[in-house]
Amino acid sequence: MRIVVDQILLDAELFDTDCAKAISAALPIETKPSVWGDEFYFEIPVQKNLDETATTKVSVGDIGYWPPGSALAIFFGPTPISSGSEPVPASAVNLVGRIRGDATVLRGVKMTKKIRLQHAQ
Repeated sequence: MRIVVDQILLDAELFDTDCAKAISAALPIETKPSVWGDEFYFEIPVQKNLDETATTKVSVGDIGYWPPGSALAIFFGPTPISSGSEPVPASAVNLVGRIRGDATVLRGVKMTKKIRLQHAQ
């Protein structure tokens, strides 16, 4: 998968789970992200429940699916409830993927009006 935010292009892998496969099938997705600390989140056209990957322990670069909001979350640093440098989601997310490379570059585009997720070319 490729993530496009302004001039930033990031490659990401989606894991081999039912939730991640449903997200892949919904691509491309283009929307305005919300920001919560160093996390982008946005509603996507996928509805899944928590699965075997569900956790509140995520790392910078992780991509999670948050069932209560049918939302995808991209973690690139601490969130408002973090106690250190690692992100902490508002509640459990399904781990569906991971950014390849430096996710912290997204800090420079937190005011973006658009994020696009598409299949890698």
